[in-house]
Amino acid sequence: MKSLCRIGHSLHSRGLTFGSSGNISVRLPEGGWIVTPTNVAMGDLDPSQLSLLDDDGKWIDGPKPTKETFLHAAMYGARRDAGAVVHLHSTHSVAVSVLEDIDPADVLPAITAYYVMKVGALRLIPYFPPGDPALGEAVAGFADKHHALLLANHGPVVAGADLRSAQYAAEELEETAKLFLLLQGHKIRPLTASQAAALKQ
Repeated sequence: MKSLCRIGHSLHSRGLTFGSSGNISVRLPEGGWIVTPTNVAMGDLDPSQLSLLDDDGKWIDGPKPTKETFLHAAMYGARRDAGAVVHLHSTHSVAVSVLEDIDPADVLPAITAYYVMKVGALRLIPYFPPGDPALGEAVAGFADKHHALLLANHGPVVAGADLRSAQYAAEELEETAKLFLLLQGHKIRPLTASQAAALKQ
């Protein structure tokens, strides 16, 4: 899918993912989904070299899929409205995920209206080693209530109704994490609870 590759190239060229880290998937109208292959940089994605999986996340065609396929399967399984999933190892989001005093139920404050509208409450998932299937189970436990999750010492995983929605939410999360880190040591004035609630109506 050309659009998936274009978005992957864009994320990579802007430094939102590095080396062969991160992965993207899109649910197909006819069933199943496509995902980026393992050990391929997003800047090198080729529409003819994407992995095809069935509805259960079983690899059925194309190159070997990312070893983090279970993250995507967990999001799709919990969210029937999800049309795409973006998982990044973006610098500022990862930095926030290792801070000791963040609230795991809602990691980032409502700094901007766009963060509230595109991300909402961001849940922190405890650390699991890379490739550990237990991480998929932990994600599945919160994905029904949160379309964006932050994996401790790892990065964000974000579902959207379509590929652009997932991309934009992941980018908004990263920018808000950057703002949050820039504001450390300063008194801040986040949106009030009523202001944030009004944006969700």
